[in-house]
Amino acid sequence: MTETHSTAARGDSGPEAARLVASRVLDVPDFPKPGVLFKDLMPLFADGKVFREVIDGIVSYHGREAFDVVVGIEARGFVVAAAIAYATGVGVVPVRKAGKLPRPAHSVSYALEYGEATLEVHEDAFTAGHRVLVVDDVLATGGTAEATLDLVERAGGTVAGFTVLLELGFLGGRERLAPRPVHALLTV
Repeated sequence: MTETHSTAARGDSGPEAARLVASRVLDVPDFPKPGVLFKDLMPLFADGKVFREVIDGIVSYHGREAFDVVVGIEARGFVVAAAIAYATGVGVVPVRKAGKLPRPAHSVSYALEYGEATLEVHEDAFTAGHRVLVVDDVLATGGTAEATLDLVERAGGTVAGFTVLLELGFLGGRERLAPRPVHALLTV
C-alpha cells in the first residue's frame, strides 16, 4: 500500500483541503480485482482530527443553511452524510442497494462496467422542495452519482449540491454529471 500524497494536490476547496485528504488515502493495488488500484479512505475516517476538518470543510463550502437533508450513497457515503447531518442539525437519508429498504421505495437501475445495479430511496424520504446535499466518498465514472441524483429528484427532492472526498478525474464522472455542480475535496 502507498499513500496518495502530493504537494501539488488539487481540489475544489483549495490545495490545503486537497493535501489533507491526500495525506489519508492509501492506494491498494489489485483490489477488488487484479489491475484495479483501490483508493482506501478508511485512514481518513479513522483519524478524528482530520475527519472533523474534512466535514467542517464540506459544511463551510456549502454553508449550513444551503440544504435541508443530507443523502449518503451506500456505503461509505453513509459515514460522510451522517457526520455532515450531525454537524448541521439536519436529517440524513440513505440511498441503498436494491432490497435493503423496508418500506415502499423509488428505484433506479444503471449500467456498471460489467452488469447493472439498482439503487433505492424510500418514497417518503423527502417533502416537495427539500434541498438535498448528496455526498459520497469517491466519484469515478459517475454512474452511481448520476443514478442517485436522478433518484433524489424523482423522489421529490431538489439537489442542492453534490460532494465527494475524492474524484478520479481521469474517469470523467464530473462531465457525466454536468450541468450539476460537483465539489471534490481532492481530484487525482
